Amino acid sequence: MSEPVGKYSITITMPRDIAEAAKARSGSSGLSAYVAAAVARQVERDNLNELIALAEAEHGPATYEEIQVLRDQIHQARKQQDQG
Repeated sequence: MSEPVGKYSITITMPRDIAEAAKARSGSSGLSAYVAAAVARQVERDNLNELIALAEAEHGPATYEEIQVLRDQIHQARKQQDQG
């Protein structure tokens, strides 16, 4: 079941090459769906950045080493999933 949608008219300004690339990549779903997906990804990133800022305010920033350990764990988990 999909989310309810609203119809919005938005005038945006962007470089022509980006607009043309978006139109070319939007395919049968259309430019509106392509732009909506891009905005949704940005909202997700903004939400994640807010969570990171809250965590860093409470616990301090993660070190490079801590990040690498977690990346290694993710890599190993994906490897195990691929193996069955």
